[in-house]
Amino acid sequence: MDYVKPYEAVNSIAVAGKSKTGLSVKVILIGAILSGAILGFATTLALSAASQTGLDIVGAVVFPAGFVMILLLNLELVTGSFAIIPIAYFRSKTTMRLMIRNLSLAFIGNLLGGLLYAVLFSISVTHFGNISQSLLIDKIISVAESKTIAYQAIGTGGMITVIVKAVLCNWMVAMGAVMSFMSQSTIGKIAGMWLPVLIFFAQGFEHAVVNMSIIPLGMLIGADISFADWWVWNQLPVTIGNFIGAILFVAIALHLITKKSSEV
Repeated sequence: MDYVKPYEAVNSIAVAGKSKTGLSVKVILIGAILSGAILGFATTLALSAASQTGLDIVGAVVFPAGFVMILLLNLELVTGSFAIIPIAYFRSKTTMRLMIRNLSLAFIGNLLGGLLYAVLFSISVTHFGNISQSLLIDKIISVAESKTIAYQAIGTGGMITVIVKAVLCNWMVAMGAVMSFMSQSTIGKIAGMWLPVLIFFAQGFEHAVVNMSIIPLGMLIGADISFADWWVWNQLPVTIGNFIGAILFVAIALHLITKKSSEV
C-alpha cells in the first residue's frame, strides 16, 4: 500500500520544511523563479482552454499540471511553503529567522519568474505587438481586470472579498502541497495534489503567485490596470490572505491533530 497515514505525512512535511530552510539563497531563488514561470505557463494554458471551449471548468481541470510539476521537482512555491515551513517550525525543526528568510526569498523569486513569463508570453500572444485582439487576449485582459479594478470599484467590500478569496484559495493550495506527502507513489502524489488545486482554480479564488504573472501580463497587452491597482487591490492583500489560509487552516490544524500521534 502506498498510502501514508496523516501523522506520518505531517512528520515528513516537518522534515521537508527543515530542509527548505537550510537551502542556499541561490537554490531558493532559482527554484522560486522556475516555479513562478511554471505557474504562468499553467495559467495561460488554463485560460487558453477556457477561451477555446467556452467552459472555464476545462481550464480548471488542466491548471494543476503546473502545480504538480513544481512539487515533483521540489521547487520553491511560497504559497505551499506558507504551510510546509511553519509545520517544521511548530515541530521545532527550524527557526523563525530561517522561516522568514526562505519565505521572503521564495516570494521574490516567484515574482521574478512570473514577470519573466509575462514578458515572454506577451510577445508570443501579440506576435510581438502586431496583434491586439483575439479570444485569448480578451480573456487575459478580462481576468486581470476582474482581479484588480473590479475589487477597487466595490471599495471596502472589494478588499474584504479579495482577502477572503485568497484565504479560501490557499487553504486548498496548501492542502495540495500536503497531499503530495500522502502517497509514496508518483501517480498517488499527482492525484492527491490535483484535486484541491482544481477546487481553488475552478471557483476563481485568488492565488498570489498566479497573479504575479497574469496581472502584469494583462497590463502588458492592454488591460486598464496601474501598478498601484495591481499591488493595493490584489498582490498585497492576496499574499496576506494566502498566508492566513495556509497557516491557520492547514499548518496549525494539521500540527495539532497529528501531534499526539507523532509523540507516541
